[in-house]
Formats: sequence, C-alpha cells, structure tokens
Amino acid sequence: MNLVFISPNFPTYYWNFCKSLRERGVTVLGVGDAPYDDLVNETKESLVEYYRVNNLQNYDEVYRAMGFFIGKYGRIDYIESQNEFWLELEAQLREDFNIHHGLRPKELEVMKFKSKMKDVYKKANVPTARYKVFKDDQELLDFCKEVGFPIVVKPDNGVGASHTYRLSDEQELKNFLSEKETDVSYIMEEFIYAEINSYDAIIDSHGEPLFETGNITPISIMDIVNNEDNAIFYILKDLPEDTRKAGRATVKSFGVKSRFVHFEFFRLTKDQEGLGKKGSIVALEVNMRPCGG
Repeated sequence: MNLVFISPNFPTYYWNFCKSLRERGVTVLGVGDAPYDDLVNETKESLVEYYRVNNLQNYDEVYRAMGFFIGKYGRIDYIESQNEFWLELEAQLREDFNIHHGLRPKELEVMKFKSKMKDVYKKANVPTARYKVFKDDQELLDFCKEVGFPIVVKPDNGVGASHTYRLSDEQELKNFLSEKETDVSYIMEEFIYAEINSYDAIIDSHGEPLFETGNITPISIMDIVNNEDNAIFYILKDLPEDTRKAGRATVKSFGVKSRFVHFEFFRLTKDQEGLGKKGSIVALEVNMRPCGG
C-alpha cells in the first residue's frame, strides 16, 4: 500500500502518523516545501522517500511529485495530511489521480464553507446561529438591524480564527467595512453567548466512532486571537451525552468515514431566543482533522 503524506514536517509531531503507518507495512511518501535537511530525524526515518517542492500551494509542482512517486512506486492508494489547510489540495489530487479513498472536491464543499455546513447541521437536528453570506455593505447593515449587536464576521471558507471579528457597535462595523479584504467572501452570524465544547473522534470506514473525547474552551479562539489573550482549554474525562449525541449525528449527516474529526459546538451560557435554554448545544463548525491540527 502506498500513501502520500502532504507536509509531513508541519506540525512537527505529525511524524507520528507516518511512523505508525510505516510500522504497519505502508510505503509512506512525503511531499513538502521544507528542505530535507530541515526535517527532524523522526520525520526522515518515518518516510520511504521525501519529495521537496518550492511551494506546496503550487499545484503543478505537487502534481509532478505525484507523477514521480507513481512512476517509481506504482499506484497511490491514499493521500493524507490531517491538516485543514491542505484538504482542498488532497481532494483535487484524489480527483486527478483517481484515488478512491478519501474526500473529493464536491464532497469537501460542505465541510469547508461555513454557510454550507448549516444545511447539514439542520439534517442532524442540531441548531445553528442565524447567518448570511453578504454580497454588499447594505446586506451586512440590514443583518445587524435584524439580529442586533454584537455580531461575528468571518471568512466563509477559512481556517481557525483568521480574519474573524466580533463587531459590537456601528463604529466597529464601519471600521470592518473600511478594512475588510475585498477578495474574501464573508459570512456574518448572530453572536452566541456560550463556551466551546468539542467532539473529537476517530471514525472508521463504516462511519462509526472508534474513539471519542472532547474538550472545553472557556475563552473563544476568536477572542484569544483578537485580544492576544491566553489560550485555555481542558480535556474532559467523561464526554457529556448531549455532546456525544450531537457529534455522532453530525458524523452521520456529513457522511464521514475513515477520518479524525474535530467538531465544535457552543454550550449556551444563557437562554438565547431561537437557539435554546442555558446549557443547550448549538453547532459552530466542523473540522475534518485531529483536534489542534
């Protein structure tokens, strides 16, 4: 079995995936943009071969790397990175090289675009915040009037808390409109008064959980990034049943198989109209990767 691991050098500890695969007889081939000499020894020892490209975001370079590996080792069975940033790259490579295991571009859309996640959550009977993908400034202004301040604005297709803002009044709204990136599609959502509860699991090839856990993040990642605050989270000894139920329903609704997942849910810290009572679970977003990846 041949597996190509994208960016095996980052995060640094991801060599553990490659090492475990190789110990089980998998031919693990790495593609990355770091010089070979910069790889830690554990990464070097875990790979059968490493192909360096100048830029992993240059699809032609990665495509040529795949062609090289196929010519030398035969058909590629899997492509993985376990990293949200490279999911679209993985999916396109699977499409172009007809690799059956893993997500293809069409399947990935509902997992990458926050607006598209909403309908899938609805099928899982998990409530979500009111939202709108706005096309112009007036739509954003109208939404603020509808739901009131504060609101949250973030890229519809984004990773982590990058370019995510909490707008608390009209002045902050005006500042955002004057500074926002024009080539980014933004989604706006009503603000949720809550703490973050995650559902973290390994899902098998039949869509069933092999392992389940979760953590609580009292301070949102958005606030940590924007306020340069301390990052605080803790792993739960026992996963609450409502988090487990929402997580499993979300796995089924998204059709997840053979993946790590990190699903984020809000747990309301006060009653919120249209969403539920204090303590209720509300969907935030899905991540098709290990927690912290």
